[in-house]
Amino acid sequence: MNVTQTAVNGVVNKETLFYFKQKEHVVHAKYSGGKIAKGFLVGSLTGSTLKFSYCQLQFDGELDNGSSVGELSMLENGKIRMTENFEWGSRPNAKGVNIFDEI
Repeated sequence: MNVTQTAVNGVVNKETLFYFKQKEHVVHAKYSGGKIAKGFLVGSLTGSTLKFSYCQLQFDGELDNGSSVGELSMLENGKIRMTENFEWGSRPNAKGVNIFDEI
């Protein structure tokens, strides 16, 4: 997946590639690209809702973390979309919405 719409205060973008894995309700991913040198997320899937925590290191040395709730849906082309509502843990009171699409 990649992020096709980035929040104003978001860091991930179309160049950031996410590689997800799932076993039962446990979901995890690694990601990199764009401004992100390396990122990880881990969470739990219940129905179409993915709740997860993330940490990421940018190429400029900035280390961030936070939590998200993603709502999964199916696009007309059969691919998955996730609408992510995130809240930075490392940036007080910073929230946003990103749209992820399966590639």
